Amino acid sequence: MFIAILTYKKPLSEVDRFLTAHREYLAKHYAAGDFIASGPQNPRVGGVIMMKADNRTAVNAIIAEDPFYINGIANYQIVEFTPTMFIAEELKSLLL
Repeated sequence: MFIAILTYKKPLSEVDRFLTAHREYLAKHYAAGDFIASGPQNPRVGGVIMMKADNRTAVNAIIAEDPFYINGIANYQIVEFTPTMFIAEELKSLLL
């Protein structure tokens, strides 16, 4: 399991120019089963994406498709973790 923490390095006016393309990228990876949750940070200084991937190489390939990455809009910090506790046992199959 991975969490990508995005931090904007461009003004919000520049972020907003690529927001539609970024959301299409998110939708593609939700449909593929790669993403579990995502959303903006509060205050709006970046975003967070929780993702399922086999390894860091796969994560890097997924991120390389993000219009925010391609256009230099955000920096990405990747955190890998192993979930061991769940709010509901049903979520376990989604996450592992």
